[in-house]
This record gives sequence, structure tokens and C-alpha cells, in this order.
Amino acid sequence: MSTTLLAPGFADPSHDAQRLFRSVLDAFSHPGRIVELRDAPVGPGTLSPAAAAFLLTFADRETPLWLEAGVDKQEVRDFLRFHAGAPLVPAREAAAFAVIIAGGGEPFAGFAIGTDTYPDRAATLVIEVPALEGGRATIWRGPGIDGEIQVAIDGLGDGFWPAWTANYALFPCGVDIVFASGSQLIALPRSVAVEA
Repeated sequence: MSTTLLAPGFADPSHDAQRLFRSVLDAFSHPGRIVELRDAPVGPGTLSPAAAAFLLTFADRETPLWLEAGVDKQEVRDFLRFHAGAPLVPAREAAAFAVIIAGGGEPFAGFAIGTDTYPDRAATLVIEVPALEGGRATIWRGPGIDGEIQVAIDGLGDGFWPAWTANYALFPCGVDIVFASGSQLIALPRSVAVEA
């Protein structure tokens, strides 16, 4: 690995990670809310600043990471190994975190969904999307949402929301989602029902 070509991580790792942790916690506490990650590092390759910031905040040596082919580039691997120390795994089922580009066929297939005893052993998927607005309108309901909220994430394939409905039916098991675009993200916990 050549550190001269390595994309920079956090300017102040401890302080930045704490601040970004609070921002992501806010996103998960208020599903559907667009959260701006201020001073998110510019991610390498196709990795958005929001995805890079999320991974640098939450991924570590104990959290195996899987990268979809469109994201799995040497500069991304080097960046995540150096700044987060996260082991990169070749199989979806071994991942605690995954980075996916929106629009694929079966976005949730093969990932860990946890168990009734250990639902926290489910994967969290970071899905790179073109925009967090301007897509097909959906209605979200669940914990952290006052009644309902309309969300229109761009770039999701036709099968995405039916797959989410099947994931929601698994609660308390199932994957959690973070949609990332630019320096913004939206969280979608497995406890939230989506009407598409």
C-alpha cells in the first residue's frame, strides 16, 4: 500500500468521529431525515463522503466489511484498511457492514439478519444513491417518525421496496440501511415500514 496515494481520513480522528457519531445517531433516531455530515472526508474512488465518514466512524478491526464490485477498488480498500482497520471479506454473509451501489438486483440477499436471540448481529448496508430526493415517493412509518414522513430517494431499482417489505417482516431481525449521497445520508432501520 502506498500512503502517498492514500485519500486523507479525518483531520482530527477522535473529535471528528465523535461529532459524526452524533450525526449518524440523529439520522437513526429520525428515520427519513436528511442529515448533513459536516466536514466528511472526500472518499476515494466511488465512495461518497457520507459513506466514507460513516465507515470511518463505525468500522474497526472487529467489523468485517464487504464491498460490491462497483466500489471494490484498490484505493477504496487501502483507504478503509489504513484509516478504519476493518477487515475486508469476500462473502456477504461474513459482513457486519457492506457498501452497495443502488440499482442492483437483490440488495439484501445473503447478508446476516441476526437471530431472535442476537438481532444485533445483523448487517448494516451503506447504499450509494444518486440523490436523497427526486426519486419515487414513499411513505415511512415507525419508531422515531411523528406519524409518517414522505421520502423520495433516487436511483433505487423496482425490486428494492418489495425487498424492504420482506426485510421489515423479519423484525426484530433484518438488515439496517444507510443511504448515502454526497455528504448527506438517510437512515432506514429495520423497524420502519415503507409504503411504496
